[in-house]
Amino acid sequence: MEIAHDGYLISDDPARLDIDVVHRWLSEDAYWSLGRTAETTRGAIAGSVNFGLYTADGTQVGYARAVTDRATFAWLCDVYVDPAARGAGLGTWFVGAVCEEIGTWGTRRVILATRDAHGLYAKFGFGALVEPERWMELRRQGM
Repeated sequence: MEIAHDGYLISDDPARLDIDVVHRWLSEDAYWSLGRTAETTRGAIAGSVNFGLYTADGTQVGYARAVTDRATFAWLCDVYVDPAARGAGLGTWFVGAVCEEIGTWGTRRVILATRDAHGLYAKFGFGALVEPERWMELRRQGM
C-alpha cells in the first residue's frame, strides 16, 4: 500500500522503515512505551503490519502499526508523528489512511488505547467499548 498526499507518502513496506528513528520516538517520547528496548521494538515490528509516514525526500516522520490477523481483528497501536511534523493535519490524514487500509482487510473489530487523542480517533468512528464487561486483560510485571 502506498498513498501520496501533499508531498507526503504512507507506505506499509517494512524495508522503508527507519527502525532506529521509530525506536527513538517510542522509547524516548511516546508515553505508552518509554524505555522500550530496541529488541522489543524490532520484535513488535516483525509481528505487525507497519505503516510509515514519509516526506518527499524519504525522511520518516510518522509510524503506526496494526497487530492483526488481517481477517477478523486488529489492534492499532504505536501511532506516532514526529513533533516537527505536527499541527498541520498530517496525523489526521495518516490515521485516516491507516484505518482505511485496515478496513480493506474485512476486520470486524479494530481497537486501540489512548490517553489523550480520543477526539482524533472519534473522527474515524472509534468510541468506548460497547461491552467492556466482556473484555479482560492479563497484566504482567513490567508491562
